[in-house]
Amino acid sequence: MPLLPHAHGPYAHRPDAHGPGAPGRATPAEAHELARTGTAVLLDVREAAEFAAGHAPGALHQPLIGLAAGVPLPTGAAGRTVLAICRSGNRSGRAAELLARRGVEALNVVGGMGAWALAGLPVTTPDGGAGHVI
Repeated sequence: MPLLPHAHGPYAHRPDAHGPGAPGRATPAEAHELARTGTAVLLDVREAAEFAAGHAPGALHQPLIGLAAGVPLPTGAAGRTVLAICRSGNRSGRAAELLARRGVEALNVVGGMGAWALAGLPVTTPDGGAGHVI
């Protein structure tokens, strides 16, 4: 069963890819479009200093360590498809797997914020200034 209406798209959920309940994947461009249209919400799982230096506009923040400890998703992510993102895609992959095991529809943004910035997508600071990925 697909996580999103795009049953055959690049971010379709394929149970046989990593076993039942495995999260899907999205490129930064796909994630940007899904978040822009409100189809999904970006969840930045990096540490606070990384998020403050630069994150995707509109991204919610919950560090992986908090998710692993059982901290609930931010209010804006509850009941929505979550696009987990970190610096490189490693922590967000773990976060997406953790969330999928909890029954959350989750996708890992491959390449993370590094790939996001390389794709020319916007990076901002909490005060709305130009951000950078650390």
